[in-house]
Amino acid sequence: MEENWKDRTEKLIGKTALEKLEKSKVIIYGIGGVGSYVVEALARAGVGNLSLVDIDKISISNINRQIHSTVKTVGKSKIEVMKKRVLEINPKANIEIFNPKELDFEEQELIDKTYSYVVDAVDNIKTKLAIIEKAKKEGVPVISAMGAGNKLSCNFIVSDIEKTEVCPLAKVIRKELRKKNIENVKVIYSKEEPIIKERIPASISYVPGVMGLMIAGEVIKDIIK
Repeated sequence: MEENWKDRTEKLIGKTALEKLEKSKVIIYGIGGVGSYVVEALARAGVGNLSLVDIDKISISNINRQIHSTVKTVGKSKIEVMKKRVLEINPKANIEIFNPKELDFEEQELIDKTYSYVVDAVDNIKTKLAIIEKAKKEGVPVISAMGAGNKLSCNFIVSDIEKTEVCPLAKVIRKELRKKNIENVKVIYSKEEPIIKERIPASISYVPGVMGLMIAGEVIKDIIK
């Protein structure tokens, strides 16, 4: 009997759960160091519908940490390269790509009740807050990535934003969400103090990837539970 590429996943989670993943629809904001690994893991788990949102092109500086970044993809659109990669994993997947520069409305307006989950993997604070706020308004589960730059440890913690400590980005997001009376926001963060403090964060190959894989794990477990 010919083996299906999803067989080993089905052995672990069961047919019903796998069918839930196939029917689910997840939107990922930010297809960079964290987000590219989120997309990769969701695709390989069998998530059938993915929406990718990013404005950037791949640069040479992305190669050290982004799964879709190689010397051959430098200069190409991150979302277009990632879409092609996902379809090479699962040709039957439905992949939508959105470049906010080409939209005639705010990017967070893409979020509606048709989505099973929202992943925030962007760096911009204003955008992060807008994504979280829209997801909450629509009643769609959301998970937000806090800072992964300037770190060497992968001791990431998944928790409510109100329980976060040390992470400077989480502190800002927590404060702003309180102003908006937004509660119960799942985030992933680290208590590790930044090794260096630079305006443009330093990074290493494995840290953003581990965060992205952990986010994908949370999304998958929440969808199938």
